[in-house]
Amino acid sequence: MKLKKGDNVEILAGNDKGKKSEIIEVLPKANKVIVKDVNIKKKATKPRNANETGGIISREFPINASNVAVVCPSCKKPAKIGYKIDGDKKVRICRSCKTEIK
Repeated sequence: MKLKKGDNVEILAGNDKGKKSEIIEVLPKANKVIVKDVNIKKKATKPRNANETGGIISREFPINASNVAVVCPSCKKPAKIGYKIDGDKKVRICRSCKTEIK
């Protein structure tokens, strides 16, 4: 998976299409990512112990990794990610402008 925690991404499909935000968590086995303030749904929770309250909370749910694209820091557009071997390190690059993505 070419996406990492902390990457700035743009949503390509779904109800939040066009939003730009940051990846909170990557789930590579499910090919999903959790993005900050995107795909927010309501969830009912039960109180687990005596001093805890239950209720309805809003939280981010995972979306498919194919529905997000990394925003290139230099050209400020959603970009495909490629790789370049730099010495003994593998570096992610923007395929359109060929700059490194950190």
